[in-house]
Amino acid sequence: MKKIKLIIIREYLVRVRKRSFIIMTFLGPILMAALMIVPIWLAQNADESASIGVVDESGIFLESFAQTENIQVSFLDESIAEAKANFGNSGFDVLLYIPKTELNVPEKGILYSNKQPSIIIKSFVEDNMKRQVESLKLSTSGIDENVLRSIKTSISLTTIKIQDDGTEKKTFTEVSMVLGLFSGILIYFFIFIFGSQVMRGVIEEKTNRIVEVIVSSVKPFQLLMGKIVGVALVGLTQFLLWIILTAALFMLFKMGFGDSLQLDSSAMMGNSAQAKEMMEGQMNMGAAKAFEMISSINFGVMIFSFLFYFLGGYLLYSALFAAIGAAVDNETDTQQFMLPVTIPLILAIVVAQMVIQNPEGPISFWFSIIPFTSPIIMMIRIPFGVPYEEILLSVVLLIAGFVGAVWLAGKIYRTGILMYGKKVTYGELWKWIRYKG
Repeated sequence: MKKIKLIIIREYLVRVRKRSFIIMTFLGPILMAALMIVPIWLAQNADESASIGVVDESGIFLESFAQTENIQVSFLDESIAEAKANFGNSGFDVLLYIPKTELNVPEKGILYSNKQPSIIIKSFVEDNMKRQVESLKLSTSGIDENVLRSIKTSISLTTIKIQDDGTEKKTFTEVSMVLGLFSGILIYFFIFIFGSQVMRGVIEEKTNRIVEVIVSSVKPFQLLMGKIVGVALVGLTQFLLWIILTAALFMLFKMGFGDSLQLDSSAMMGNSAQAKEMMEGQMNMGAAKAFEMISSINFGVMIFSFLFYFLGGYLLYSALFAAIGAAVDNETDTQQFMLPVTIPLILAIVVAQMVIQNPEGPISFWFSIIPFTSPIIMMIRIPFGVPYEEILLSVVLLIAGFVGAVWLAGKIYRTGILMYGKKVTYGELWKWIRYKG
């Protein structure tokens, strides 16, 4: 046990001192924070002001466009040919042409500009034209617009889960879907990233002949366990640092630019009092619902489950990756052995959609129990609520799977770690596993 501890410390210290680890530890949080901060900052600081010249041959839209502080509209009393000829000196950013139609109200328009119009301008024009055309059609048909608006109804469903003790708990299916899928995909990538580090470390030591010196002092199994656990601690350290640094960056940005986090409602809906009031009401309702959704998440269960299934899945697959690294001399030769090992992980991602749609189905159950797929599938199921006996069964089988994988990898590792210059086949691996010496 003392020798395994020394190997763990060596593996940990060697990897955390690497330049790549330090760079990724600080670069990862910056990228993750940027994904949240940059879109808000760009939306807040984007210059959305524009002036639109309108040539309306139909005469239907005259003075019907809602004026805003950011978007100014001017109706031109000239033909489209004259407007296009004078466009360069007109000072307008966009020229809107609404042709006259003989049979019905116009439902099409043409935007002329020197550069690609932004989505804000296009949405502004489309919304104004749509509102006016719909109002005209309703008036022609003798239908009161207010009556039609009152008919439109949105249905809101509240889901309540009745727990075993009879208590009721409000749940949100959308939150469970996103949280489960995100956790499963995160574990999928972490297993690949850190499992591959174990395999490359074994190949590197084998190629440099360092392992010949190491195995003279420790048993191959001790070296295998020390390497697996050491890299696992490196992965956990980096993951925890990512969480802490990302949260710190976001909080610093919020403290320094708190007002900038509030998006201007006029960017999409104009600056009218009614539009602002509507947007503010929607934002308040959205914030309240978002807070309620976040409050429904059991962060203690999610964090503990994520850490366990990340470690369990990593330990299981890293043992197999280490065995592959011991059996070959370079990364190119690993391809023939990587496919059988990675198929269960890929299959778990493939069936993730079915698991989200039916988390209690037989496919969801079996894939969350089998050790090779349970780290991903069980993490997808947990936000929906999983019986404790199923979680316990999954945990026991995952631990058993890890022990079996380490035993199997140890058989291959002790022989393959000192093999050089030989192309290993599956038949050769089977002989190493059966070897009892």
